[in-house]
Amino acid sequence: MEAIAVYITAPSEEEGAKIARTLVEERLAACVNIVRQVRSIYRWQEKIEDDAEVLLIVKTRKQLFASLRDRVKELHSYTVPEIVALPIVEGAEDYLNWLEESTG
Repeated sequence: MEAIAVYITAPSEEEGAKIARTLVEERLAACVNIVRQVRSIYRWQEKIEDDAEVLLIVKTRKQLFASLRDRVKELHSYTVPEIVALPIVEGAEDYLNWLEESTG
């Protein structure tokens, strides 16, 4: 199993929690952390934006990424939501086993 962490930003804790709960309920994620009060500065439609957001850190399996990405796009209010995956190169064996069981 290849484990990944997926970063997703959302405009509010409520929307982030809705996305997180859905991903866990549908076994697309084992766990989602919601980090409050993230400040994001980015370019959108040729303007520099400065917004408060929340960050979701989603732990899942690489083979579930496409399904997870598609589901997030269905649930998310942004036209182009941030959905980026990073490999988990090492982890506690019991945690990684739990992650696999929780998403299988």
